[in-house]
Amino acid sequence: MAGPGASGASGGPVRHIPVLLDAVLAVLEPAGKRIIDGTFGAGGYTRALLDGGADVIAIDRDPDAIAAGHAMVERFGGRLRLELGRFSEMERIAGEKVDGVVLDIGVSSMQLDQAERGFSFRRQGPLDMRMGRNGISAADVVNRFKAGDLARLFGLLGEERHAGKIARAIERRRGERPFETTADLAGHIEAIIPRKPKDTIHPATRVFQALRIFVNDELGELARALFAAERILKPGGVLAVVTFHSLEDRIVKRFLAARSGSEGRSRHLPEREAAKPAFDKPFKSVTPSEAETADNPRARSARLRAARRTGAPAGAEDFKMMGVPALFVAEQLGGR
Repeated sequence: MAGPGASGASGGPVRHIPVLLDAVLAVLEPAGKRIIDGTFGAGGYTRALLDGGADVIAIDRDPDAIAAGHAMVERFGGRLRLELGRFSEMERIAGEKVDGVVLDIGVSSMQLDQAERGFSFRRQGPLDMRMGRNGISAADVVNRFKAGDLARLFGLLGEERHAGKIARAIERRRGERPFETTADLAGHIEAIIPRKPKDTIHPATRVFQALRIFVNDELGELARALFAAERILKPGGVLAVVTFHSLEDRIVKRFLAARSGSEGRSRHLPEREAAKPAFDKPFKSVTPSEAETADNPRARSARLRAARRTGAPAGAEDFKMMGVPALFVAEQLGGR
């Protein structure tokens, strides 16, 4: 998968290299295990897990990714099951407990390379960004949402400091004609917020990130997937999550801290009143080495967090504990 800065900024095709692969394999120890790869993408993690001796249930919400993966299914025979769906649906899809779950959060290199998918502002294409090819598109959001909602969306999900200025300019321009292409929106943002010589990213990067996260309900999906993984992992099973920006990483960090007893429990409570932790103390988080970043620039913002499941019951779903911004669950704004 690719991080938020991989929106075609280089102008060329994005080479698929699994991020933090060695670290992921080290925590999952795949030999002889059944593992869910919840973000199949171009199949980098799945292929390495299969080569390492695991049986894999691979999930992706993108029909194109599933179609491209059929050759791998044939190569590995009955050891790989490839399923179309959201990773938050892993319990229903797998139907049984597993030894490991890996999630690589973000947009895939394959999606970035396809102009018609509308993820990259460096490639002229429709303003789409839907991973599953259904639901509201980025064009729907940009052309229909109120300026106030757009400003909050860009500010919260894109961490864009010019969010209000950009949202108001979008509202004015769409009154003349709607935004239909990635280049149109990116060019309009660049005209509002000119790129300075010292800038390392395009002025539209954070807005595109926010739109993609919102359209695909990525933060809500991540939270639901973490709860699902907690329920489906066997005692001793490992959850490994690779994130690419602070919004995702914060959710994973809070989840593992809460479920491992690292926060929210008073040492003065009797043991019988304290919930047993569902995870052991998380492994030390891992970031890419200088060598990996040099070989694969999109890995620069990646971070792996992982933890091992205990035998305690799974906890209740608590989105507030996770810090998920409920305002931006896609169904709630619904195109107003």
